[in-house]
Amino acid sequence: MPDKTRPSWDEEVDLLIVGAGAGGMTAALAGTLKGLEVLLCEKTEMVGGITSTSGGTIWIPGTHLSVEAGVPDTTEAAASFLEAVVGERGGDAQRAAFLEAGPKVVELLQEKTAVNLVAAKAHPDYIGNQPGEAYGGRALAPLPFDGRRLGKSDFARVRPPRREFLALGGMMTARNEIDALLHPLASLANFRLAATTVLRYAFDRLRYSRGTRLVMGNALVAQLLYSLRQHDVPLRFETRLVELVKEGDAVAGAIMAGPDGHRRIRARRGVVLATGGIARNPRLRDQLYPEATRRYSLAPETNTGDGVETALAGGAALAEGLDSPGLWMPCSILKRKDGTELMWPHIILDRAKPGLIAVNSAGRRFVNESDSYHDFVMGMLRSPEQAPDKPAHLICDRAFLDKYILGMVFHGSRRLKPFLKAGYLIEGASPQALADKIGVDPATLEQTLADYNRDAERGEDPAFGRGTSAMNRFNGDPEQTPNPCVRPLGPGPYYALAVWPADLASSVGLQGDEDGRVLDANARPIRGLYACGNDLGSMFRGTYPGPGTTLGPAMVMAWRVVQNAAADQANSQTEKRSA
Repeated sequence: MPDKTRPSWDEEVDLLIVGAGAGGMTAALAGTLKGLEVLLCEKTEMVGGITSTSGGTIWIPGTHLSVEAGVPDTTEAAASFLEAVVGERGGDAQRAAFLEAGPKVVELLQEKTAVNLVAAKAHPDYIGNQPGEAYGGRALAPLPFDGRRLGKSDFARVRPPRREFLALGGMMTARNEIDALLHPLASLANFRLAATTVLRYAFDRLRYSRGTRLVMGNALVAQLLYSLRQHDVPLRFETRLVELVKEGDAVAGAIMAGPDGHRRIRARRGVVLATGGIARNPRLRDQLYPEATRRYSLAPETNTGDGVETALAGGAALAEGLDSPGLWMPCSILKRKDGTELMWPHIILDRAKPGLIAVNSAGRRFVNESDSYHDFVMGMLRSPEQAPDKPAHLICDRAFLDKYILGMVFHGSRRLKPFLKAGYLIEGASPQALADKIGVDPATLEQTLADYNRDAERGEDPAFGRGTSAMNRFNGDPEQTPNPCVRPLGPGPYYALAVWPADLASSVGLQGDEDGRVLDANARPIRGLYACGNDLGSMFRGTYPGPGTTLGPAMVMAWRVVQNAAADQANSQTEKRSA
């Protein structure tokens, strides 16, 4: 008699991968190259997820690309660095596996796929003055990609970057090109770059909804999608995870909901969760995130924690003991006339520059403003005077606006009126006047500026050590001496910009082992269930060591998942032959 307790399946594959961000697409490619039958399902109509709106940097130490770039790196040095940064928070086995596999993954992608990376000669690790830290070589960047290679239909499948980062309504620019585009007449090189970039964009708009010259995270996503098409990897859009199907204690497959209804898909080697972490899941945000960080998120609206929620319902456990449940970025908010909001992540273009300080809701400095975006917000969250329902403020003088970028204020003091009118930028003739407008005590802000300026006259910041790390100095202004990150704020008027914490990725995720196997509450692997990317708890345990330390582990752990699944398949076949 047939066993009626076993579910009937609509189809079977070796690996069912849920989520087409960098982790999911890498898993699909690695699985296909390994000879597994793979099915990649994406909840939305576009690939990319959080990756597509990111800088696209991938942190993987010890690769051949670092040697080619002239800044050779070693995994041994990276291990020392991570030991100092992460400390006793755990995750040692995962990090060791990541460091061992990372160079192999990069070599595979470079040789077998259209993924094309280059090691940055100068892109320092985020935590300074640590053993084993690197100034360059570990941060890998995708080279620009011509979106026309995808064809019009697949190009439309690449999730666009944040609209705040698109010039002229649809043109992408790399970070090192911004100055040339803002000052095209400053030099012949600037003019050539600006002219060729804008002309290319103008021709693109005759056929496409946006520019096809893709950089940063968009370039990485396009390279991965192009590779999937080259290798004929099945990819289903608008197909979401409904439920994991278990046979005993093992995950045997999943119920997926797509345009044609619900389908029960058997996954002989396992289900891989790569859905972007808890992101915009309201229940998990309220449960796990600090109050001040729940208001804003940089994740796409459709990232609602499907993978984590479904795995928890199937007996999985969350990672514990993290330094932070999320990775944060300070963001300013511009409210437009139609009621919509633009959100600008303050990454490196303003906070590190001299002539700017940050104050909490009490009017006092609380952090090294030149540190990483994550550490900036951690300083904000740890400041006992910072009210969770209020922003911090970046404060600068007029000379700063004339020379640098401040959030969405790109064009210097000549075009401030729209930003002042919208309330995005706040102006005060004196520290006291500015304090009244941003809601802090005038005497406190005046004293904060006086204390900072006294030390800044000597290029020093004894309170927070600004400009004392390689990363600080790299993002500062080399023309400012002796400290590229420090100068006094001059006479008024003064300007303030409110910044709020927003999550760019979750650190808290499913508890897993060094092969991406999801663990239960007793730390036992749930057979047939894997995770990578933000669905998997951070191997850096809630710290943020360097640029791309979400994408690097996502892609490397995706590869390790496939190796484990393939080995499991080989072991199963050997057992059958021996029986």
